[in-house]
Amino acid sequence: MATTTHVPVEVYLRSSYEPDAEYVDGKIEERPMGEFDHALWQDALLAWFREHRNEWNIRALPELRIKVAPTRYRVPDVTLLDRTQPTEKIVTHPPLAVFEILSPEDRLQRLKRKLEDYRAMGIAEIWVIDPQDSSFYRYEDRQLMRNESFSLAEKGIAFDMNELKALLD
Repeated sequence: MATTTHVPVEVYLRSSYEPDAEYVDGKIEERPMGEFDHALWQDALLAWFREHRNEWNIRALPELRIKVAPTRYRVPDVTLLDRTQPTEKIVTHPPLAVFEILSPEDRLQRLKRKLEDYRAMGIAEIWVIDPQDSSFYRYEDRQLMRNESFSLAEKGIAFDMNELKALLD
């Protein structure tokens, strides 16, 4: 019978992992490594939001640790932050949006737990991008719903996700 070592949260927070790992209820969870198409989508998201950062008063960052619950730290592929919120080393307030880009190693059950952690934290916009067919999914009502319209009305942000495809190298 395999045993799992419990790691105190303080050890996780003082450690570095390459790529960064997640912390779930005392266990370190490795994140699937992205491949070329994963990195292209991540770069496209960052470029898109960087281009609009002053207009929308936002900040987009890759692979930022988010404390979604007292014993859970997640690391989205891209996190969208409101620049009017305080800057934190580890995010503890709900970001405007998070984006996960699927990797070949991703498993549906693990992805659903992660998305549910984001929802429970209060993140309004939770997105999954499948680089295999360039499809977009919004996590809502505990389901992945195919969607192509990103909108944050309170920030005056609205665009067709397909616009990101022009930024793919």
